[in-house]
Amino acid sequence: MATQNFALRGLRATASAGIGLAASTAVALALQWPRLHALRARIEHLEQAAQSQHRTNFAHQQRLHWELLSKAMDDPELAEVLDAYDGTVPPRKQRQFLFANALYTNALCYYRMGNMTREEFFGFARSMLQNPVFREYWYASRPHRATLVGTSEEARLGRMVDDLLVQLEEADIDEWWVVGEPPAE
Repeated sequence: MATQNFALRGLRATASAGIGLAASTAVALALQWPRLHALRARIEHLEQAAQSQHRTNFAHQQRLHWELLSKAMDDPELAEVLDAYDGTVPPRKQRQFLFANALYTNALCYYRMGNMTREEFFGFARSMLQNPVFREYWYASRPHRATLVGTSEEARLGRMVDDLLVQLEEADIDEWWVVGEPPAE
């Protein structure tokens, strides 16, 4: 009987200690809650600032890309530096290809920045593929796109345009603007 009373007292003491520990933990959490909330808000603010900086850097890179391509389009000697076609493309056509690349890259960047939906990008590609020079550029640049990491967003969009081009070539209608369905996001 003495052993049972001792065990019962031990259980009561353990239960009281557990309740006391839970209560003190609850009080400590309640006191820390505003601080945790402030830290969470600060982290969210820093993440938003980082995203904004990323968009700014991306836009700056796009601008630099355009400036470099513009110089190459204006100066045949500089365009030679960007000749990725082993000299098989005449200088005039190469400048056209550089401009086609600039248009495509601009749309790609708009899409990546969130300024264009996938459906809008698809519509842009569909209209650009109506231009014979852009089509020729697209065919000529196929080996360049083959070097992209297959799972990258740029590679997936390139394959989407490749598929669209096949659909446009196989279409038996004059209404090119209805050919193809944009893939789901």
